[in-house]
Amino acid sequence: MKWIDIPPVWLLLALIMTWLISDLQPMSLAVGGPVTDLAGGLLVGAGLVLMLLAVAEMRKRRTTFVPHQEASALVTSGIFKRTRNPIYLGDALILAGLALRWEAPVALVLVPLFIGTITQRFIIPEENMLRRKFRAEFARYCEKTRRWV
Repeated sequence: MKWIDIPPVWLLLALIMTWLISDLQPMSLAVGGPVTDLAGGLLVGAGLVLMLLAVAEMRKRRTTFVPHQEASALVTSGIFKRTRNPIYLGDALILAGLALRWEAPVALVLVPLFIGTITQRFIIPEENMLRRKFRAEFARYCEKTRRWV
């Protein structure tokens, strides 16, 4: 069952909860309109771009982007100069964007919960693996580049 414990499954669960909140919330809590539609769309687009840039950079360095697998290289170039976790940041932006697009501002509370879950279940274990494998190089990278933004 370890194959099911991957970030896209956690994102899908958060998106389902967001959609249910949007469907069940009283209309008085909805905040629709062109501004929230635009903001939501921009967040989703930014999230997708971050994810694509990260995967492209990892493929260029011939290392995995699959959680639970050992990296063959420490990627610190491209989008990884700005954030150590661009794919997870992209996931969080998509979640926030869809909460806005689906007129479910109450569901925005799921974003920090998602970030906390991803940090505990994936980021910390991944960083521990990278720390063991790349030692000083990873420590220098952590000093220069923040975990999220």
